[in-house]
Amino acid sequence: MTLPDTMRVIEISEPGGPEVLKPATRPVPQPGPGQILIRLQAAGVNRPDALQRAGSYNPPPGASDLPGLEGAGEVAATGPGVSRWQVGDRVTALLPGGGYAEYCITHQDHALAIPDGMDMTRAAALCETFFTVWSNVFMRGGLQGGERFLVHGGTSGIGTTAIQLARQFGARVFTTAGSDAKCAVCRDLGAEVAINYREADFVKAVKAATGGEGVNLILDMVGGDYISRNLRSLANDGRLVQIAFLQGPQAEVNFAQIMVRRLVVTGSTLRPQSDLAKARIAAELRAQVWPLLDAGTIAPVMDSTFPLDQATEAHRRLEDSGHIGKIVLDIA
Repeated sequence: MTLPDTMRVIEISEPGGPEVLKPATRPVPQPGPGQILIRLQAAGVNRPDALQRAGSYNPPPGASDLPGLEGAGEVAATGPGVSRWQVGDRVTALLPGGGYAEYCITHQDHALAIPDGMDMTRAAALCETFFTVWSNVFMRGGLQGGERFLVHGGTSGIGTTAIQLARQFGARVFTTAGSDAKCAVCRDLGAEVAINYREADFVKAVKAATGGEGVNLILDMVGGDYISRNLRSLANDGRLVQIAFLQGPQAEVNFAQIMVRRLVVTGSTLRPQSDLAKARIAAELRAQVWPLLDAGTIAPVMDSTFPLDQATEAHRRLEDSGHIGKIVLDIA
């Protein structure tokens, strides 16, 4: 495969709103030891991209300053020491950044084979959400079959993924969403209880649906006053896993209930984790989740697709809160 010298990209011209995303041209990156170069055909659009664009989520040292944390395409070149992939292999990958481009690099162990029968657009919508959900709900949160699991934002990319995975692994799934129509989507995906948070107090609804006991595990990306409300929604020995703070990271919390009821509060962000940590997540996904995707038992829920040069519109769609599922940039 002959590589071009330059490629189309979308840069963040300055911190700000969606309008600061600008088309540009850059040199094609070269893969280093253990890395692969992917000729991207599609890239996922995620909340961390918007945070980076706004200037509040800087890339880790050594990562591309371009947004984009997941994508799908073909391996275009391999760096020294790469044994898992060959040029021409079709992959979907977790990226350290740089996904809003025709080419990007990532560690060989952070790429996975595209599931059977899945097109590039859907494949590009997998890694950021599946890595996040698996590592936080199952590895960190320890969700077990038969437990009661609550995920907020049930129609987001994270939410739609979490509902499907939790249900497949035997949990009873509860979720919140912002409209009756969105709640219906959540129930179709496998949620036992879907709560319209604009019309009902989710704490009361959860307690009512669980005979007053509460849920065993909560995955939250809202923060703010949801933090104390989440703690009230947990059963004894319950776990709260925090992955984002759309309403802010600060809250007043009564730590006595954490102690007396033996609650666990934890959380993580994916991007700053080590290559080894991400490789371990990929290995578990390969063994536990990819067979479900290959069989079509679960699948990413898709909202919309935009051409690469319309990344601004994709970000507006992301931030208007009307989307259901994943938003993807078409790069091919």
